[in-house]
Amino acid sequence: MRRDFLDQCGGFPAGFRGACLAALLLGAALLLAGASCEVAPGEAGDQEELSILSWNVQALFDGEDSGSEYSDYAETAGWSGEKYAARLNSLTKGIGQISGGLPDILALVEVENPQTLRDLAAGLRSGGGKSPYRHSFFANVNGMSLGIGVLSKVPLIRQQAHSFTGDSETTPRPVAEVWVEAAGAPLVLFACHWKSKLGGDAETEGLRRASARLILRRLREIEAEAPGTPVLIMGDLNENHDEYYRQAGRYICALLPDDPKAARHAGLYKGGSPAAQADFFVLSSDKPPRSSYFADGVTVLYSPWGRELKGGSYFYNNDWETIDHFLLNAALFDGLGWDFSACEVLNSGDFVNAQGTPNLYNARTGGGLSDHLPLYLRVKLQS
Repeated sequence: MRRDFLDQCGGFPAGFRGACLAALLLGAALLLAGASCEVAPGEAGDQEELSILSWNVQALFDGEDSGSEYSDYAETAGWSGEKYAARLNSLTKGIGQISGGLPDILALVEVENPQTLRDLAAGLRSGGGKSPYRHSFFANVNGMSLGIGVLSKVPLIRQQAHSFTGDSETTPRPVAEVWVEAAGAPLVLFACHWKSKLGGDAETEGLRRASARLILRRLREIEAEAPGTPVLIMGDLNENHDEYYRQAGRYICALLPDDPKAARHAGLYKGGSPAAQADFFVLSSDKPPRSSYFADGVTVLYSPWGRELKGGSYFYNNDWETIDHFLLNAALFDGLGWDFSACEVLNSGDFVNAQGTPNLYNARTGGGLSDHLPLYLRVKLQS
């Protein structure tokens, strides 16, 4: 088993292997699957912009009955290969209608397996030719029905899945970490699906904070080894950007606002020690992200919600929620390498229904796309 862990870390430079190995040894058993095709000459290109789509595609199960599917996707419920093919067609049609063409990178939540990811990639074609998504990575935790998939036009130069067990808490879903490089500039992506609130908001918060702890540790390791590396965290975090306010400050959330009450609650008000920031992020609407109330040295991330992003990405109990995210570190605003350019919620066309809410998929009728709206972000290369 230790040999397997070392092999999985082999794509990392020496300075990263110790951190990678520690993460895996602490983690729950992972089923890792990835595929990276050969790079065509010049594929990395000299492009000066990258477009990234983050989307929970809502239970993308294939047409095979393996016994771990949700009840609506079992053969006994009428699910079939034909319905699967029709759903793939609807999803690729929706993605294909995005203004500006197919995104360079897709980070997809709730994908069943690597083959499902490849099937989706095969249906995404530019001008009727071959699929431009020559690189992919899939991550899942043993026993889970669905995982996380990344498709990319540009090479994935490093890829790793993480899980975490500690303090009697285990992240039930993996975090997929991939590094891309285009025009000679690196960008680190963390694709996530954090624990849902099923079982109670407060009762499940510890598991979302455990996922934040894992990523926070990796951010510190990356910054120590490669200072100034731009990092983007994305996916369905099952937590609103203003969660702390929504639950009236009753408990510490994995995502905290830059607020004096939150800073005092966390024991990290100005003058405190950033070492106390163990398992939450501080969100900022400033560019670059900064904190006015938390102690110097805390990890602060920029959230586009409330600024570029309005409304929500998920509609629950007749109210919009902002549980899907792009979170950006300060290096994406430093004028070097990749910098933030723009961000939007894709809330038109096939992604929404007649009421303007997510066009959720119905396994019985075959209608709809997903109960989440996609988020779309662009970064631009700075000289």
